[in-house]
Amino acid sequence: MIPKQHGAWAMLLIPFLFGIDIGQATWLHLPLFVAWFFLYLATYIWTLMIKKQATVRHKKWFATYMLIALIFVAFPLAYKPSLIYFGLAMLPFFIVNMYFAKKKKERAFVNDVAAIINFSIGGLGSYYIGTGHMDEKALFLFIASVLFFIGSTFYVKTMIREKNNPRYKWASWLFHLFVVVVCVATGNGWLAFAYVPSAVRAIYFYGKALSIKKVGIYEIVNAVYFALVVMIVY
Repeated sequence: MIPKQHGAWAMLLIPFLFGIDIGQATWLHLPLFVAWFFLYLATYIWTLMIKKQATVRHKKWFATYMLIALIFVAFPLAYKPSLIYFGLAMLPFFIVNMYFAKKKKERAFVNDVAAIINFSIGGLGSYYIGTGHMDEKALFLFIASVLFFIGSTFYVKTMIREKNNPRYKWASWLFHLFVVVVCVATGNGWLAFAYVPSAVRAIYFYGKALSIKKVGIYEIVNAVYFALVVMIVY
């Protein structure tokens, strides 16, 4: 059972890769990523189980994914037990996700932001496992990830579910422009360069009849561009 939310894969991968690239690569990243990957799959099944009555199939795959996650996370935890704090930090946002799943309102903006924060905390865990500490670089990768994916969430909503909602349009446009302006104003012009395509596509594509598939493809390209700029320049 594989999640159908394609955008979540970028959220799963990019912050984690930032943690490796901006931090320090170590062999512990391999078991940590396997655990991170299967934990995501397990939480996806758990969400389905909350929305409707759990079947034997649901329970089987949840147990399988969770067992794999626990086995592989044991390795990095054995070397850095304090890694557990990142998991604890995710719990409040996971509870928010479960609440909206129970209400069958997974597309709510607050629910999306809670998921984005959790994925970005995963990036912090990736950074920490290599460096053994938190610093301004860790804060940077967290904020950069959160801002990018919130912008992506705004954009996708204005193209699909909220395409006729002017409040979402202006919220999306202003958010994207605000991020670029703040980057320039704080002396991080190169980082603004990473966000400019996001702002352009949010404004240019709005109102255009793009299929869901095309919206998804463009977002994949934009996410890859963003990740490459950050990892190469930073």
